[in-house]
Amino acid sequence: MTSMSANFVSSQALATSLVLPVMQAQSSLTTAMTEESTGQYADLGLQLGEQSGYELSLKEEVGQLQTLTSNNSIVSTSLSTAQSALSTSLSQAEQLVGQTITSSDGATSGQVASVSVTSTGAVATLTNGATVSLGSGASVQ
Repeated sequence: MTSMSANFVSSQALATSLVLPVMQAQSSLTTAMTEESTGQYADLGLQLGEQSGYELSLKEEVGQLQTLTSNNSIVSTSLSTAQSALSTSLSQAEQLVGQTITSSDGATSGQVASVSVTSTGAVATLTNGATVSLGSGASVQ
């Protein structure tokens, strides 16, 4: 045999369960009507409070962008300085082409065919295929 249970709901419980949502809807409607008729926020403090986090976030991002811009400027200046130094070094080294050079230990000597600038310094390649580092001690005749 199947048993059924009866659930009783009072009419007062039904009536009071809808009171709060209806009151909230009326309050929202009143606020919206006030804002629409005046053209201003009904609760300016609430509106500003909601937007303050957004504004702080934007200010933080602007600060980060300024930092990146500053860092890029420093890197750009450093790169420009390095390029200028390399250009000067290469220009000076190219003036050696055709001249006779001797390595610092005196073991290698010959006429310079080409010059290259590497990360370790300038290197002259001689017409006989040998290379001479253009560091201190190399002599040009």
